[in-house]
Amino acid sequence: MTQDTEHDRLRRLRGFLEQDPENPALLRDVAALAMTLNDPQQAMDCLAELERTGAAEIGDRNLMGIAAMHAGQPEQAVRIFSDLRDTAPLDLGLRFNLAWALALAQDFAAARALLDDDLTDSLPQAALLEVQLMHDAGEFDAAILKARAHVARHPDYPPLLAAVSVLALDVEDEDLARQCAEKGGDQPDALTTLGMLTLGGADTDHAAAQGMFERALAFDADSPRARIGLGLSLLAAGNGAMAATELDKGAERFGDHLGSWIAAGWAYLVAGDMARARERFDHALQLDPNFAESHGSLAVLDMLSGDREQGDRRLEIAQRLDRASFSAAFAKMLMASSDGDSDAAERILDIALKQPLDGSGRTIGAALARAMRSGG
Repeated sequence: MTQDTEHDRLRRLRGFLEQDPENPALLRDVAALAMTLNDPQQAMDCLAELERTGAAEIGDRNLMGIAAMHAGQPEQAVRIFSDLRDTAPLDLGLRFNLAWALALAQDFAAARALLDDDLTDSLPQAALLEVQLMHDAGEFDAAILKARAHVARHPDYPPLLAAVSVLALDVEDEDLARQCAEKGGDQPDALTTLGMLTLGGADTDHAAAQGMFERALAFDADSPRARIGLGLSLLAAGNGAMAATELDKGAERFGDHLGSWIAAGWAYLVAGDMARARERFDHALQLDPNFAESHGSLAVLDMLSGDREQGDRRLEIAQRLDRASFSAAFAKMLMASSDGDSDAAERILDIALKQPLDGSGRTIGAALARAMRSGG
């Protein structure tokens, strides 16, 4: 059935309902179709009428709670599911829905208290929620252990596999990330993970990676990871100006994700806008003064502006914080090759941006894709 046909059917049902406004079957049909058409408020209105007339059953109240969550009213959903659990305390579906509502209401501790092994073993969506909550809380080691167990238990649930692929990237388990992403189908997180892995490899296929991020954004236009990935793929292809726009959007959505701001700064650097590049690097430094890529990236800018002394100080800090820092390696190369000459540094930078950074074949885009994983 096409979307237009469903809208036509809804209009017909609404017409029948006007003639018989308390008909329970019509109210349920309109509520169900409204949810299908992403109109949770209309569904809630019909379900509230069922409640008012005394015809509401447990399934109707459950749907009302789900509609409340989709309508951006998680607190009301919490009340609905809490009341329902009093009548059916052993119902695992109701317990999961309450946990989901509590998570949306940002009562994460209460949500996690409901997600015991019995629930997560029984419902893959509960396993997914547990992984997401632990990941968001920064409990990476515990989260990846849980995630492995959940994937073994629910190996054919794409949303869970996609979420685990993102977590696996963050803990630098590329094998698990790829395995889960490849089984995650068209889930936006799975596509984004595959795109990041493509960008992070030595043989980067910019077009393939860009296509994955664009597909992910078609499903979820608000995904900061996909937005950042699209920016990185544009940067890897040499389009600094467009990359900077996408990376800025992603960084703003992420908020405090350090790697996003570093990537945005490098895009502006590639585009020749040193002032905006410095703003992004400084912002990352303010968020966390112990992130090596902030110091290393600022060292590159210092070198380009001819401030060798400041660049040396920043480079020393970056290397002390992380000897594998790509920006520190870049700054060190500039300093060794230009001998303090800012014009020579700019020429070297221009050449380096078009070539692999080192013998491994790493490009700027690949290096930034990897830096993104350590800058969460």
